[in-house]
Amino acid sequence: MNYIISGSQSNHLVIEGEKMSCFSLLLMLMLVVLMMGAVSKGDDNFAPSEDIGPWTVGTDGEEEQEGDEYDELDSLPAWGSERVGRIPVNVDSFGAVGDGVADDTQAFLEAWETACSIKNAVFLVPERRRYKVNATRLRGPCERKLLIQVSGTIVAPDEPNDWDPKNPRTWLSFSMLKGVRIQGGGIIDGSGSKWWASSCKINRTSPCRGAPTALTIDSSSKVRVKDLTIQNAQQMHFTISRSDAIRVSGLRVRAPQDSPNTDGIHISESTNVAIQNCHIGTGDDCISIVNASSIIKMKNIVCGPGHGISIGSLGKDNATAIVTAIVLDTATLTGTTNGLRIKTWQGGSGYVKSVRFENVKMDDVENPIIIDQFYCDSPTSCKNQTSAVKISQVLYRNISGTSRTPNAMKFACSDTVPCSNIVLNNINLERENGIVETFCNCAMGFDYGFVRPAADCLRNAKNSRCDGTKNDNQNQTYDPVHTEL
Repeated sequence: MNYIISGSQSNHLVIEGEKMSCFSLLLMLMLVVLMMGAVSKGDDNFAPSEDIGPWTVGTDGEEEQEGDEYDELDSLPAWGSERVGRIPVNVDSFGAVGDGVADDTQAFLEAWETACSIKNAVFLVPERRRYKVNATRLRGPCERKLLIQVSGTIVAPDEPNDWDPKNPRTWLSFSMLKGVRIQGGGIIDGSGSKWWASSCKINRTSPCRGAPTALTIDSSSKVRVKDLTIQNAQQMHFTISRSDAIRVSGLRVRAPQDSPNTDGIHISESTNVAIQNCHIGTGDDCISIVNASSIIKMKNIVCGPGHGISIGSLGKDNATAIVTAIVLDTATLTGTTNGLRIKTWQGGSGYVKSVRFENVKMDDVENPIIIDQFYCDSPTSCKNQTSAVKISQVLYRNISGTSRTPNAMKFACSDTVPCSNIVLNNINLERENGIVETFCNCAMGFDYGFVRPAADCLRNAKNSRCDGTKNDNQNQTYDPVHTEL
């Protein structure tokens, strides 16, 4: 007999049409435990509410040396408290002017070459100064225990025509680093307003083309970024790509709500990334996680304005995408167009699984919980395709707040590759002036505990058209939902 789990606004599980037996209840509780374990399977220490602790440099097989063990990220010493034994390499000593007008790019490159070659060096950008720097690639590998101290302001040229054509997609790019710290309380300012004005999302007559990312960490490991402000990026603010063991804390990211494609933190092809205690407000996703990323932990995130916290987009142009072991624990989202979002294009392949969103507060969020497998961010309509990125093992727990729209939860999954094992626990989403609802298209799973709005439409068996066949007993037909944001 097929059972359909019915959402309830009480603290009880209800089986449609029948009373649940003790044996059935036991089976259901076992399934909950298995789901929670599956979400954490990507990492042995992937506990739901654990603090983000330290790691030790040298885990790749090389012998550890004294001083290689780093402190907890939030207790890293400031540059002023650890000057003994450090060798400062000041960009001013290499000809940087720091008036915000003169081009200091060459001085930064020369200072970097020196700092990178010295053990215990500090690449120093002094406070109370404003350094104009064009597209710059700062490459390693460097000598051990390099500290990058950004105390002043680094500002990009504000004219797109002044940009170095050799680096059209990056501004400040760090690559091939290991065991490096970037900190200082300074500002990285992308001067992006003229770039935004020429974006095809603002000026429909302009061609769609990429723009520079303000700060990039690429092909690196064991890098820590702490207490920086990144603002007004030309496009994305901070990208972590092809890297492992990256930790970010105390970051402030800010750009106007209408600035296009200005993602706050973008993670691509990276593993073991921790982001905590960050305030992000932009014109796009506060945090976006895309292909080949796994073991991503986010904790104590404040997001808004922006498009929320997203996995994706994935599967564009029939691409294969794999994202696993993602945890968001403790976040506040205010006035965002989306809350917790997974977005994939039609025609892709691969999978998203083992995802946990918990302890999240929403305030006036347009789509608080959304899975959108019909994502189409294109000036023309997207054609229907049958293949899709498979989404499974997604847990939403302790989510509360207010929705701006009636559909507080929206699970728009592929007809041919349905979402499975979607679990809701302790959800309380309301709307100030009206009721809230849950929308499902081929989403299978269950809810338990208090869940509002009710999630009766979640199914835990393939008993509908979602396996590619039409269900004659289906009373309601849903059209695919396209969120083109």
